[in-house]
Amino acid sequence: MFDNLQDKMDRVFKTLRGEAALNEWHIDNALKEIRVALLEADVHFKVVKEFTNRVREKAVGQDVLTAFLPAQQVTKVVRDELQELLGGNEVGLALVGSPAVVMMVGLQGSGKTTTSGKLALHLKNRGRRPMLVPCDVYRPAAIEQLRIVAKGVNVPFFEIGDDRDPLSIARRAVTDARTLLYDTVILDTAGRLHIDAELMAELDAIKRDTRPSEILFVADAMTGQDAVKSAKEFDDRLGVTGIVLTKLDGDARGGAALSIKSVVNRPIKLVGVGEKYTDLDVFYPDRMASRILGMGDVLSLIEKVETEIDRKEAERLAQRVAKDKFTLEDLRSQLLQVKKMGPLSSLVNMLPGAGKISEEDIDEKAIVRMQAILDSMTKKEREFPQVIDGKRKKRIAKGSGTSVQQINQLLKQYLQMKKMMRSFSKGFGARKFGKMMKGMPPGLMG
Repeated sequence: MFDNLQDKMDRVFKTLRGEAALNEWHIDNALKEIRVALLEADVHFKVVKEFTNRVREKAVGQDVLTAFLPAQQVTKVVRDELQELLGGNEVGLALVGSPAVVMMVGLQGSGKTTTSGKLALHLKNRGRRPMLVPCDVYRPAAIEQLRIVAKGVNVPFFEIGDDRDPLSIARRAVTDARTLLYDTVILDTAGRLHIDAELMAELDAIKRDTRPSEILFVADAMTGQDAVKSAKEFDDRLGVTGIVLTKLDGDARGGAALSIKSVVNRPIKLVGVGEKYTDLDVFYPDRMASRILGMGDVLSLIEKVETEIDRKEAERLAQRVAKDKFTLEDLRSQLLQVKKMGPLSSLVNMLPGAGKISEEDIDEKAIVRMQAILDSMTKKEREFPQVIDGKRKKRIAKGSGTSVQQINQLLKQYLQMKKMMRSFSKGFGARKFGKMMKGMPPGLMG
């Protein structure tokens, strides 16, 4: 989402780094470029004005202009102000009560129902016992959709029977949750194509009756400033406690994420970063600010690896590598681990300097192609690659829809990888290398 903004910011700071010393003229020119970049990213014009004023005030101080590396100092000022713009520090969910009630609100089409399921899985993975409750009785198939989502994330679904009163449904769900010892109730409330008095009266009644500890406004980041405007209206009428931004992995300009905290004065608590149920992340303003400036987000990458990677598989690989027994079967296993972590582009974007890597440089189909080749081999061929002759290569190529040349390329890469691992193992000593490998994410070894 922030690719274009990241490119423009990178150009601004590259210009500053070319200067031996900075003065107010340099900073003013840089701020003009930053202002244009933010406006083109669909950031609210008042937010842009306040942001650039704050940056200028700090950037023209003596500590910056007389610093040994003034360009880096300006970059730090911009990064700190971007972090404040995005909310300052992480604000977690406040789940209070027995059970804790979470109201999911927003306009129709913002992704409330799917996000409710993602949130349920997010909380379940952190040791809570959530229950999903369908309070949208108006939209066709909304109840059935939430039932399917609940099944997909393996979380209890509250059956409403013939009841079509949202307030009654919410009230009964809270009572049942208390009896059945569910500690979190997630209410998937109704939305409209626009805000109206009837909708807000219904939501207000549910709020007064269930006393939710969180009222989360679900906003589609792709709608830009419309999402910001809707969030403000919901907050004025209902009093939301936080924002969930969906589709942050899309190709919109990112203005909603950069404007919503300043305009609505409510923190972004969670972000949807993909279509899978696991693609809901806690929002960290500091990490997002670093990513926008091309500094990467290594902490999020590490957390993603730790979440998705099978630790036992990592230890097994460490032992095999230490004993120089890494085979194509092991490589196949590693590719499956990498696929769990999502698209390569999303992983690369978390690395420092990722803004310099274009989409053309990332071959998303490479892993699929490699896996197809490995799947077309017999287990014996994967365990003993030396038996793969010309005849076998033709069979494998036909089975995988690839060419003999691509199979040769894979085998060459495998041998280079094995040679590198062998040299590392010898250099560190097998025991020490084995310990080192256990601490490394195996999915990155492919």
